[in-house]
Amino acid sequence: MAEQRVYLVDDEAAVRRSVGFMLKTSGYEVETFESGEEFLKAAAHLAPGCVLLDVRLSGLDGLAVQQAMKDRGIVLPVIIITGHGDVGLAVRAMKAGAVDFLEKPFEKTAMIAALDQAMLRNEGRAELVRLADQARAQLNGLTPRERDVLHGLVEGQSNKVIAYDLGISPRTVEIHRANLMSKLGVNSLSDALKIAFTARMADLAGAAPSEPA
Repeated sequence: MAEQRVYLVDDEAAVRRSVGFMLKTSGYEVETFESGEEFLKAAAHLAPGCVLLDVRLSGLDGLAVQQAMKDRGIVLPVIIITGHGDVGLAVRAMKAGAVDFLEKPFEKTAMIAALDQAMLRNEGRAELVRLADQARAQLNGLTPRERDVLHGLVEGQSNKVIAYDLGISPRTVEIHRANLMSKLGVNSLSDALKIAFTARMADLAGAAPSEPA
């Protein structure tokens, strides 16, 4: 594997040590930062790579760091690290252009897969388009109502809010939600959301847009 750099931004020293060690033993060059402010001071001068960014940082949080990167024209791809209960924040980060998000505790295979996907943004667009088309094909298997429910979930809405907006019962939303997850072949809301965001990924990365999912 060619040298690939990961910039780990996390205010927990134990996370920096453990994740840094895991990545280094997997062949990555790793540089760690204990705060968003420290990372932003260096970001403009960093070599191409991927940012592993904790969403809950002391000082500037991950979303603020992500916005600051965008404001400064720093195009390093971002993977958000979240704790339990932070899916809503992860959704906001994905809507702002993050490649993926990982929920703690995460497995090595999941992290490597996410990093491989993120590195594509530095290496080219063709594979991004392929992944987005693949995700769109999965979404095409959903009924219009299941798509409506998934759209509400992507927007971070609760079942009750989705039900109210669609004029159906919360129980019916639950049924549609279960059906769409079954059709997508996923067991968690997080994985369903990732497919929805992957369908948009090529557009976020600046590739030629396809038909909307």
